[in-house]
Amino acid sequence: MKGKSPLSLICLALSISIAVLLAGCASELPVPKVTYPAPPKTPEPGQHPYSSKVRYRNVLFFFGPSAHINYFLYIPDGYGKDPAKKWPLILFLHGMGERGDELELLKKHPLPKLLDMRSDFPFIVVSPQLSAELDGWSDMIDPLKALVERIKSKYAVDRNRVSLTGLSMGGAGTWEFGLRYPRFFASLVPIAGFYRYRSPEVPPNIAVLRDVPIWAFHGAADWTVRPNQSEVLVKALKDLGSNIRFTLYPDADHEGSWIRAYADPELYEWIAGQRLK
Repeated sequence: MKGKSPLSLICLALSISIAVLLAGCASELPVPKVTYPAPPKTPEPGQHPYSSKVRYRNVLFFFGPSAHINYFLYIPDGYGKDPAKKWPLILFLHGMGERGDELELLKKHPLPKLLDMRSDFPFIVVSPQLSAELDGWSDMIDPLKALVERIKSKYAVDRNRVSLTGLSMGGAGTWEFGLRYPRFFASLVPIAGFYRYRSPEVPPNIAVLRDVPIWAFHGAADWTVRPNQSEVLVKALKDLGSNIRFTLYPDADHEGSWIRAYADPELYEWIAGQRLK
């Protein structure tokens, strides 16, 4: 760099940054083949399908690639009756079998199914769908974060009471999302989840979750994702002084663990009581 002025070096650095940014913009995530209406400015009570295009930040902290997300948005019947009231929000991540372009697939699971039948559930709930072209939630974490931020800015969301839960592949996504952004959620509820599939590996940055309220669930009879996948993470956090809760259902298989967890009223009472510190 001999003979280069400070100004030319700055311009070179900016050129490299812009080139990297443009490269990131070129590699956007899959666009759903089926899309839904954009969410209304005034939310409708109940659970409804929507599509949003979000632009999220890349590693350079510029707004980079964009993503199209199909999702259910549930709004409680009492929303808006008290203009000063802020509502807790739950982000729900489905499992491997519900990937695709048809949101109705999500209703095979207890939480989206429940929200179709109930109008007084005391949370706003966002249930996105992952493209069939993606193998896991890893590539969608930043877009989902941007989607949640948008919903928080548009609707009466209590920003200190946003929680994340998921099952199976969504349980893995819950762990990974929390590890990447440990100060974003008031609580994490991974069900039948894992960090590395069929591996006892513990994430090197597990300590970032030490003070995050977590309630993990698994079935002892789960042969799809063995319970030790949760147990190693729970043990690592307890060894660090975490107050993590762990429920191991002795007779539950893979699906049975989330059927029982999402049917437990105590879980929602616990989630409602968690706040960002």
